[in-house]
Amino acid sequence: MNMDEFQAGARRIVEDPTLTFHQRRHHLAYLAENALEYPQLSDAAAEALEKRVICDLYEGPAPYRARYILPDYAKALRQGSEFLELDPPDDLDDALTFLLVLYGHVPSITAYPVYFGDLDEVLAPYADGVSDDHLYRSLRRFWIALDRLFPDAFAHMDLGPRDGRLIRTIFRIERELAQVVPNLTFKVHPDLTPDGLIRDAVETVFVNGKPHFVNHPLMVRDLGEDYAAVSCYNSLKIGGGSHTLVRLDLKEVALRHQGGIESFFTDTLPRYAELTAEIIEARIRYLVEEARFYEHDFLAAEGLISLDRFSAMYGVYGLAEAVNLLMEHQGKSGRYGHDAEADELSYRITRALKDFVGSREMPYCEGNAGRCFLHSQSGIDSDVGVTAGTRIPIGDEPEMFDHIATVTPHHDLFDAGISDIFHVEDTARGNPQAMVDIIRGALEGGMRDFTFNLATNGFIRITGYLVRTSDLEGFDEHGARHGSTTFAAGSVKNSHVTERNLKRVIARELTPRPGQ
Repeated sequence: MNMDEFQAGARRIVEDPTLTFHQRRHHLAYLAENALEYPQLSDAAAEALEKRVICDLYEGPAPYRARYILPDYAKALRQGSEFLELDPPDDLDDALTFLLVLYGHVPSITAYPVYFGDLDEVLAPYADGVSDDHLYRSLRRFWIALDRLFPDAFAHMDLGPRDGRLIRTIFRIERELAQVVPNLTFKVHPDLTPDGLIRDAVETVFVNGKPHFVNHPLMVRDLGEDYAAVSCYNSLKIGGGSHTLVRLDLKEVALRHQGGIESFFTDTLPRYAELTAEIIEARIRYLVEEARFYEHDFLAAEGLISLDRFSAMYGVYGLAEAVNLLMEHQGKSGRYGHDAEADELSYRITRALKDFVGSREMPYCEGNAGRCFLHSQSGIDSDVGVTAGTRIPIGDEPEMFDHIATVTPHHDLFDAGISDIFHVEDTARGNPQAMVDIIRGALEGGMRDFTFNLATNGFIRITGYLVRTSDLEGFDEHGARHGSTTFAAGSVKNSHVTERNLKRVIARELTPRPGQ
């Protein structure tokens, strides 16, 4: 980028009437980052990056902060913060103020914290003896502050898996305020989480599209008890996080393949998989060794994050298109999500990637035994003609049971998160227990995450985050307070996220497969 290009870019930003002051400042910072040189890469890796076979999600060529950071908020409340000159809080309201201050100093790729904590557990010691009315009023004020201070739909909070006053009050407030922030994940355990609590969460989804439902035992198996989902569906360790997220476009890999299926697995896929790993390694080394983020940030100095709990995220997307292209190369018409042979090919691809990522050593990734976490990346606003992660293409999804059965085998492989979104007909409001049963069954069957939304609640589920339909009205003229609305507008236009097939929640026995 030469100086003329740099100045022209800066001029476009400062004169853009759809951007708020904070959004302009954020875009200017990105412009400056992109003026830096990339860490040294091989010619092949640089070419794959330039041609977008591999995508670094526009993090900037020289990362100076980790992409996703999950501070240990419970520890912060216990010990206080010397850097922020905050003593440990004594009561609920002091704890809420403490957290609001701390959130404002947590860096991330979005400039806002991607993790607000497992709040029902973090606040539990401060809620004892507090009346129900006091708890409600304090949390409601706090909830409004979260949305106004951190206007970004990637700002995320986790709840569960246990029942209690805090989580019930939070769901009540969520239904009353119907805010974009915070995004929510609800940890579900088959024994610890009662149906009544899941139903409370389901009825919250009916109002505002939140929360996601996550398979707590599966997450604990892969990440340990101290984990959280952040941003969209990115599952990482509390007290750690992810240095970076680089994703491989499997559609582009398939387009570049010449030959049969076997050579795809022995040549083409391994070649681009290694180039992706090379880029990830270069970015990690720059962050740790050159920018030295973990040596100077106060979160590390105060023990709220630790380098040995970080790894990196190895993302993939475009699986559906890759499978369909490879089927066509064989002269076969089967499509992912609708054909057993195509589905089996998809599982073979993700198993091969899991084996590669699990064997490829990475520096400064002690948070996952020196390996990256495999992640099914849920897409960005500029994706055109390519499907997020391992999902079935929008508008081509089968009915609920077949949809769940097709995607579930992938979920076991993606320790850093995977997502499938089910667009449910509004009639589900009349039978919330049916949604409870579907969620229970999907998680018991091996899904890592279950996300659903209604067509008529005023919220659109984009990838893992939400946008209010009202915020998109007139967006091109005046922008929006939430910076994430910019990405949402692009996704609605380019990825057709409003065109997901509508699922009707009815008994499986009433809609058997042909021949059954």
